[in-house]
Amino acid sequence: MMNKTSKKCALPAGIYALTSELHSQGRSNLEVASEILAAGVPILQYREKSKKVREMYEECLVLRSMTQRTGALFIINDHLDLALAVGADGVHIGHDDLPLFKVRELLGPDFLIGVSTHSPAQAQAAVKDGADYIGVGPIFATQTKIDVCDPVGLDYLDYVVQNLKIPFVAIGGIKEHNLAAVVKAGAQTVALVTEIVGDPDIAGKIKRLQRIMETQTF
Repeated sequence: MMNKTSKKCALPAGIYALTSELHSQGRSNLEVASEILAAGVPILQYREKSKKVREMYEECLVLRSMTQRTGALFIINDHLDLALAVGADGVHIGHDDLPLFKVRELLGPDFLIGVSTHSPAQAQAAVKDGADYIGVGPIFATQTKIDVCDPVGLDYLDYVVQNLKIPFVAIGGIKEHNLAAVVKAGAQTVALVTEIVGDPDIAGKIKRLQRIMETQTF
């Protein structure tokens, strides 16, 4: 097991990238992640639904080393065991996973715990239960996940911005052409999946996305 720092990290502003080998145009997660991190992305989430645990563990060991070298946060989706085994910075869970209080009990106080939310009630519950940040979405329609709920739109994003103090990441169907609207609505951290991993020129895509985010006023 790799060592973690004892101080919990905060969710930074910027691009929150997620892996998805299925959508990576034949490239491996490690190839794609290397390009993502080289482009200065501050957060990488490992999200895989169909690989065997041993394969995911071996990938995550390499990704943990890569993110440490670049100073990026390393978040693992769902798999608490993997997060512990490789010394990730945090985990991201949904409402069908273990309850947040149990995740905190198992991982301890220094892990960053994010929770997916799709409504004001879910967001309020996540805040009450002690989430470190929440996912707000899906903002737009997305085909990345097969069990995703209907889009929540910018109205829910506006609710979070206006009513909650918790850090959050906007997610779901966000592309280069609609990113500006999401940032203008108040999102400082924005998750993108296929828009990044599916692009033949990942570095160029990230540069354009970063430029859009930098030109908006938070």
